[in-house]
Amino acid sequence: MISFSRTAIAGYVGLVFASGAAVGGFGHRLYTATSVIAKQSSVSPEEMRKKYVETLRGRLTLSEDQVMKLNLILDESRGRFHEAQERMRPTLEAIRNDQTEHIRSMLSPEQRTAYEAYRKERDELRKRQGPRQGPGF
Repeated sequence: MISFSRTAIAGYVGLVFASGAAVGGFGHRLYTATSVIAKQSSVSPEEMRKKYVETLRGRLTLSEDQVMKLNLILDESRGRFHEAQERMRPTLEAIRNDQTEHIRSMLSPEQRTAYEAYRKERDELRKRQGPRQGPGF
């Protein structure tokens, strides 16, 4: 049998206590950490585009002719992005409606009332925030 001195025992107890405190502190930090929420940019798409063009003009030393061609490319891309979004809109809307109906079907009448109130709040928030801006500057 191994015999330990009181000092060694006190050291081990202190080590176990310190380890527990460190793990507890780390766990608490993970538990209370807040999520990162993407903040919507207050910069307009036109301002973003202007900055993008100016950045490319400076970094690539574009000529005026190249800047004009770049703007034409960005205009064409914007149009193509909007066309793709419009083609996808009915499919995405059908998926959203299907999801909503499935959620409603599993809820009790009281829960449905609360769910409808929640959906109304979300719709009002979306209206206040305005439309989302997509790629294509």
